[in-house]
Amino acid sequence: MKYYIFRNSTIEILFENLNVSFSEYGNILSIDLNADIFVWFYTVPLNMERKFLILAIESYFNSIQLVQKLIPDTKTFLIFTLQDPFRAKPYIADFSVDRAMNYFNFQIIDFASKYNNIKIIDFTDFTKDYSQEHLIDWKYYFLSRMPFNPRLSNPFQEWFSRQIEAINMKRKKCLILDLDNTLWGGVLGEDGIENVKISGDYPGNAFTLFQQKLLDLSRTGVILAICSKNNEDDVLELWEKNPFMILKKDNFSSYRINWSNKADNICEISKELNIGLDSIVFIDDSPTERELVKQLLPMIEVPCFPAHPYLLPVFAEKLQREYFYVYKVTEEDKTKTDQYQNNSLRTSFQKSFANFTDFLRSLEISLTIQKGNYLNIPRIAQMTQKTNQFNLTTKRYLDVDIQKFISRNDYVFCMSVKDKFGDDGITGAIILTMGKGNSVTIDSLLLSCRILGKGVERAFVVKVLSLIRKDGINIVYAHYIPTKKNEQVKYFYEKIGFHLINEIDGIKTYQFEFKDEDLTIEQFYNIQII
Repeated sequence: MKYYIFRNSTIEILFENLNVSFSEYGNILSIDLNADIFVWFYTVPLNMERKFLILAIESYFNSIQLVQKLIPDTKTFLIFTLQDPFRAKPYIADFSVDRAMNYFNFQIIDFASKYNNIKIIDFTDFTKDYSQEHLIDWKYYFLSRMPFNPRLSNPFQEWFSRQIEAINMKRKKCLILDLDNTLWGGVLGEDGIENVKISGDYPGNAFTLFQQKLLDLSRTGVILAICSKNNEDDVLELWEKNPFMILKKDNFSSYRINWSNKADNICEISKELNIGLDSIVFIDDSPTERELVKQLLPMIEVPCFPAHPYLLPVFAEKLQREYFYVYKVTEEDKTKTDQYQNNSLRTSFQKSFANFTDFLRSLEISLTIQKGNYLNIPRIAQMTQKTNQFNLTTKRYLDVDIQKFISRNDYVFCMSVKDKFGDDGITGAIILTMGKGNSVTIDSLLLSCRILGKGVERAFVVKVLSLIRKDGINIVYAHYIPTKKNEQVKYFYEKIGFHLINEIDGIKTYQFEFKDEDLTIEQFYNIQII
């Protein structure tokens, strides 16, 4: 990955381990179009008279607008918020520079909302951890115009790497939690539902804040689950009767409350939610339980739990930063808990049917298929980053990559699924690239594991094929690229009528040729094209 950075000061040391080229100081006209990612990283000048400093800050946004026109919309443009590491004032009530910086930051945030390829990097997320003495080493500033202490190079690069991962939507999916002395103070079996420490004075107020932070995390799409050695009836009663509990039963997509081995319980939760063990973070106050899970399930992240409740706010922020950082929350993320709970209702409902087809018909399944556009591009990109099981090629893409497909007139479709139990939102995507003559190749085909098992995957592909056939497409090529996680789709293309051309080292190539007969879809799917 190659970066090109627009800068007005010496910042090379902050990016020394990356493939980077830099503009000359303040030069916005020269640009390396071979770069993959462009970065605007201007700093507040430390040696400028205040009135000219304000004029300089006010000019930055105009420069960014000019730069944006030079950068293809198929490439990522990162803009750092503006911060003043020195923050010297001639008098206390002089907020002129603060006002100029705040207005600049407001402008770029508003500007980014109009373009999928522009992302804002909040620099205060890094600088807030350091005092002015740590941020600036005046020796290096006077020697080489370096506004930031070179000793910050390693922590900056670690932080910047997390920002890129958040933009790429690479994070863990599920947080599994213990209960006693983890979500509340005390032991439920000994203290009773009224006497566990939650709310009120310390330490109860610390656990309340921790639960609130976890609730906020779940609203960004993180799945919450419980794995606790306890009596299940006691916990259910606590959730029902204790009015101070922030997190209730409905906030958890799965739970195992029993006296069984926690590693086995975690494996059961993983299977129930249909997620990989490597996408799980496990939280427990007991060092013994943590070590057990580490030894038996080494692919799971098991951070140390704080020794004192007053450290829980810092611990919660660390959880978010290290495992669950995300740049933007989609509508599907906001309803993730409801979606998994609805899946549980479907599973229970299915048991009342002897015939699977009758069960599917009773669900009243509706599919909405739409072309890739400004609104759904972020979700399509997110699915390419997160989907592993039903993913035929497992190619990872960013917003700008999806935009690139659309810009060159390739086919990009996504699918929303809902039924009588709820709306799963956008949970399927397919990308078909134009080939020679009247042919296309399926570059990517993926569906969320939440919606599998109802035949929608076949209905989605068949409907898309019928749509592109109307454009004169008569041959479709496809590939299956095996991974450790997508074994279940190894024979998907054979099942829907594609012909295997060859197989080399497990990679299978297929061809589908349209015949005179129509492609059929089961009648009980209600399909809408928008």
